[in-house]
Amino acid sequence: MFNKIISSIKNFFKKINSFLPKNKFVKGFIYLITIIIVFFIAVDFNLFWLFGYSPGFKDLKNPPLATASELYSADSVLIGRYYTENRTPVQFKDLPDNLKYALIDTEDARFYKHSGIDLRSLFSSIFSTLSGDRRGASTITQQLSKNLYQTRRQKSFGLLTHIPVIKTLIYKTKEWITAVKLEMVYSKDEILTLYLNTVPFGNNSFGIKVAANKYFNKQVNQLTPEESAVLVGMLKATSTYNPITNPVKSRERRNIVLSQMVKYNHLPRPEYEKLLLTPIVLDLSYKEDNQQEKDSYVRNAVANWIKDWAKENDYDIYADGLKIYTTIDSRMQKYAEEAVEDRMAALQRRFYGYWQNRNPWTDENGDEIPNYMETMVERLPVYKQLTKKYKGNIDSIDNALNQKKRMTVFTWKGEKDTTFSTVDSMRYYSQILQTGLITIEPSTSRIRAWVGGINYDYFKFDHVIQSKRQAGSTFKPFVYLTAIDYKKMSPCDKIKDQPVTINYVENGEKKSWSPKNADWHFTGYDMTLRWALGKSCNSVTAQLTQIVGWDNVVKYAHTCGIESPLKSVPSVGLGSNDVSLFEMATAYSVFLNKGMYAKPLLVTRIYDKDGKLIKEFKPEPKRVLSEETAWLMVYMLQGGMQEPGGTSQALWEYDLFKKGNEIGGKTGTTSNYSDGWYMGVTKDLITGTWVGCEDRNIHFMSGEYGEGSKTALPIFGKYMEKIYSDPTLGITMGKFPKPDIKIQTKYYCPNSVPRRDTTSGIDSVNVEEETLPDSIDTGF
Repeated sequence: MFNKIISSIKNFFKKINSFLPKNKFVKGFIYLITIIIVFFIAVDFNLFWLFGYSPGFKDLKNPPLATASELYSADSVLIGRYYTENRTPVQFKDLPDNLKYALIDTEDARFYKHSGIDLRSLFSSIFSTLSGDRRGASTITQQLSKNLYQTRRQKSFGLLTHIPVIKTLIYKTKEWITAVKLEMVYSKDEILTLYLNTVPFGNNSFGIKVAANKYFNKQVNQLTPEESAVLVGMLKATSTYNPITNPVKSRERRNIVLSQMVKYNHLPRPEYEKLLLTPIVLDLSYKEDNQQEKDSYVRNAVANWIKDWAKENDYDIYADGLKIYTTIDSRMQKYAEEAVEDRMAALQRRFYGYWQNRNPWTDENGDEIPNYMETMVERLPVYKQLTKKYKGNIDSIDNALNQKKRMTVFTWKGEKDTTFSTVDSMRYYSQILQTGLITIEPSTSRIRAWVGGINYDYFKFDHVIQSKRQAGSTFKPFVYLTAIDYKKMSPCDKIKDQPVTINYVENGEKKSWSPKNADWHFTGYDMTLRWALGKSCNSVTAQLTQIVGWDNVVKYAHTCGIESPLKSVPSVGLGSNDVSLFEMATAYSVFLNKGMYAKPLLVTRIYDKDGKLIKEFKPEPKRVLSEETAWLMVYMLQGGMQEPGGTSQALWEYDLFKKGNEIGGKTGTTSNYSDGWYMGVTKDLITGTWVGCEDRNIHFMSGEYGEGSKTALPIFGKYMEKIYSDPTLGITMGKFPKPDIKIQTKYYCPNSVPRRDTTSGIDSVNVEEETLPDSIDTGF
């Protein structure tokens, strides 16, 4: 086969030879031109896979320009960006003349006179190189072809591209061919714009817009001649002429660019001479001050929220220049972050003061856990690395772990430079209290605020959706929901607050459980269900769980949106299972949304880089509870404020109750005060907050400091103060809406609360709060 091809080629050239002039010089010249043309065609079409990929006209019309996607709030504020190459394109009209002239005069003075390849400059470069003066001849169009299509990367590899000299010739040929094609597809102005949107400017800055922001904190059209000269000068070598790291060389290069502008009459000489003496004045505040450039809990949550959609539809949010509109309200997000910072800073000071010089890692009996820090350090990835490096030598490993080094650590007063070892760092960060906050607007299923932690730069773990902790008493409403909906009980039905022992079988083993109230005391009262929930009475909840069946409690929790696996045991109603804050807020939203469940929305619309709507997300509500049951649950949750001893009454300290405003909610605190929760309900919003350390073994040891009403509730209170004080949000104080239907179940039960337990003589609404070591939930 191969011999036949060679034979055909020889016959072809024999026929051509018969038509050529007899003059050997002319004939040789024609042969040379023919060979060049054939070679160019072979390279362009990748003949026999010898030369590798070359972009076609279809590729040229859709240049592979990696463009940052932008993240917007519901009120159209830019709140984040996604990129692998930090790039935001500009249009030709945004380019100032001084920038265009600086680029053309320095890189390609005949840009508007050639068609992609400047033959005059090419031959001049060849002669200069032969005389010992190396000079480049690549045009702006050629450089663009190289930047856009990576003609020297792996995708372009062919069978001949592994041969050193031939490889260079093939790559250069591809650049020439692609440059000519670009000139056929685009106008000169479009090529110039594409080039400036493509080139790197160092420090992960791609494109002129990002560079103008990065180095001068300006928009592109605001650049002065000397600033344009600095940026154009960097194109020769972004590291060598970087104005941040090499200001002297950058200034020298800037002056060369300015001299080129003078040479081609685009800069008056007097101005040039004045600018020569001018130092480079940078303004690097843009990145530090601009939150859009920083990562955040919201940005990360959105990326995870749409990743499946992006994969299914072949979109790359880090390169496709999408515009993503979220449900987040930028003002509410700001208030949430401010409330978290205000209350968590105070809480952290309280935590340090509580423990002072003692170690806070304790067991269920309050005793310090022996060898705790050593055990925690051994779980670090660096410990495994050191073990391998030092072949298990304990002394060498310990020495490395205790080696001091300079580092910057998080504090509530700002970043702090210090000297820490790995062990010091572990000890310090393990005592930092964390938090999570999420706000959902149930009527629209939109998430309005999302705070996954105290500082994303230092703590990446998201406590809204990644963290799962025991829910404590915030899980109790699902017991009362089951009683109302499944057993058709009423908020006025009564159960005695008394000691109870529940016998049950788990995995074939007989067990018994005797829960205690948070105050170590049983009043003997016949408590209404609303009072029991409002006061967070453990004994009543346990008895009610037995009445309705713990399997049914699990079923109702799942129905409302709890997706985590729930262990069906008698203690389920006291929050013995681990769930996420996201799940809890979702489930509570069903109550306020008249019994309709819908997965909360974090994104509403996505547009492509041309502004075309490519996806719209809408809630998909389905009825999971009757409207009456949902309304009764909202009424029940108001008991925390309205019933004697209600656990939400610390909210009276906040400016939240003008115009007869009504708020419902539920506190939660788990064993040893490891977790503090608050689920707040207003007529418009559901807000969930959680507070605790990363490790459950580190916590307060007193209800005075550690219960949910002291840790999580204050964040909600401060946050809602800010919400109500901003009239632009349209979220006003007021009463919960009246039911749209007639409520058949009896719910109003006046004079049902005894004032005093005459048998014990103890005022049940003013008891001290203690924690039982064997209790799953403190009740608050």
